[in-house]
Amino acid sequence: MTEPFDAPEGPPAAEHAKSLLRLLPEETEELVTRLGQPRYRADQLLRGLYGGFATSIDDINGLPASLRARLAAEGYVAGIAQEAGHSQSEDGLTTKLLLRLDDGTLIETVLMQYPGAPGSHPRSTVCVSTQAGCAMGCVFCATGQMGFERNLRAEEIVSQVLHFARLLRARGEHVTNVVFMGMGEPLANYAETIRAVRLLTGARTFGLARRSITISTVGLVHGIDRLAGEGLQVGLAISLHAPNDALRQELIPTATPHSVGDLVAAARRFYHQTGRRVTFEYALIEGVNDTPELAAELGRVLHNLGVHVNLIPVNPTAGPFVRPSRQRVLAFERALRAAGVNCTVRVEKGTEIAAACGQLRTAAANAFRKAPSAPGRESPSTAPSPAPSPGR
Repeated sequence: MTEPFDAPEGPPAAEHAKSLLRLLPEETEELVTRLGQPRYRADQLLRGLYGGFATSIDDINGLPASLRARLAAEGYVAGIAQEAGHSQSEDGLTTKLLLRLDDGTLIETVLMQYPGAPGSHPRSTVCVSTQAGCAMGCVFCATGQMGFERNLRAEEIVSQVLHFARLLRARGEHVTNVVFMGMGEPLANYAETIRAVRLLTGARTFGLARRSITISTVGLVHGIDRLAGEGLQVGLAISLHAPNDALRQELIPTATPHSVGDLVAAARRFYHQTGRRVTFEYALIEGVNDTPELAAELGRVLHNLGVHVNLIPVNPTAGPFVRPSRQRVLAFERALRAAGVNCTVRVEKGTEIAAACGQLRTAAANAFRKAPSAPGRESPSTAPSPAPSPGR
């Protein structure tokens, strides 16, 4: 069975800077030895990139001038994204960055912090984008409505995490989790997503625990099965949003090739192969998919599957969809629990700065896209916080 969407490749690699962040440790070793340097120079480069968060090759300590010159001559760079705007929630726990990539493409990434016990550091989760735009077409998602621009490369995904890691280090904190839930469908950009995961979890690179990473998908079954076979032990979240095919296809037009039953079967296979419990995401939309009857139907679909359901009251958008009242949300949760399904209502983060799940598109991004920075001049470091409108 074909997937609902197979994203085309982005512009040819020659149109982009050659970033050292793209290279796995063994590839970094191959590069330095080819340039006539001892193998240990690879670890110096990796420590500078992932420990020192260097944005320039000149910022990496200990490299001989000859190696810096050779890397520059071959067109290699360290940082490939500049901050073009940022906004922060009133409580200071959610930060959104607008990043400009080397070809002018604009993407967004979000840091969400959850306070821990007194005296402890907060849990710091980075939500990364894997595509500029999205072709999935979810009707309640602004990123889905803006269309697809291109896939992001692994180094562009990793750069989002490093921007926040640099920010957190100044506060004596660090990134604890990464969720692939920003702009785009990760499994439609499969190879680059997996390379990014390997770079983020490698012992010689960023060193994040694999179990602290979650990949979200709208339901590309072949991609789910491939992911299960990677041996990565990352978490999986499937965007379901409806208990039956007819309603799901209204909300996700590209869902047609795969039934709800196909997704349930894929989740079961993923669990059996990895031992990781699967999460189903369910955006609650008033009068559309939030009735107790639909909760009971969802319970029958997911009963005895051992999954967890995240209930997400739909975020404010420019479209016609309305967030249910608190009473309707709780009634849906009670009905689903009564059907024997483990579920929680997701804690909202960053709604007022258009940073919550489903809101990664802004008027600021459109303004920057129309008026790119002049060569040699950095983009502004701040941007006005626009009215909310959504992305995954």
